[in-house]
Amino acid sequence: MSRQARQQPIRAAVLTVSDRCSRGEAVDQSGPALVELLQTKLQTTVVATRCIPDDHSLLVAAFREWSRPHDGSGDGCGIDLIVSTGGTGLSPRDITPEAANCVIERAHPGLMELARLRCLAKTPLTYLSRGIAGSAGRTLILTLPGSPRGATEMLDALCDVLPHAVESLRGDVLPDEHRSTP
Repeated sequence: MSRQARQQPIRAAVLTVSDRCSRGEAVDQSGPALVELLQTKLQTTVVATRCIPDDHSLLVAAFREWSRPHDGSGDGCGIDLIVSTGGTGLSPRDITPEAANCVIERAHPGLMELARLRCLAKTPLTYLSRGIAGSAGRTLILTLPGSPRGATEMLDALCDVLPHAVESLRGDVLPDEHRSTP
């Protein structure tokens, strides 16, 4: 089977983590900006979005729910990529990386290192983000900053490697395949 025949659109979910947005005191701009970037740059199918407060148990529950494999029964989501925005800074309420770590089975620090490195030319503040990356089953989880600019710049910095990462997690990459940069 050819690579073209195997490729399916990436199924993604976007999680906004914000006390103010979840209470209706502010309008979520980061989540919709990430949805637009995922759809236009990666032709991703965004199957779920949600806005929740900075609450550890709610975050863990959302990451767990969306990383369950699709088993045909309707219980699992079959989501390839979870992108969260918010809760990666230094304030005491910023707990998204800690919550994601409760679900991530295999950490992948290199992805966020690459994003921060690529964003450094725009702002050194990129290194204030404690965002992490890793996989839970066959789902890749990325935790991005809460500002629309920070979130979209960091995601955009990874767009060239994300399709191959998702293919690898799906098991769609043969050992002798090498992907060229799009």
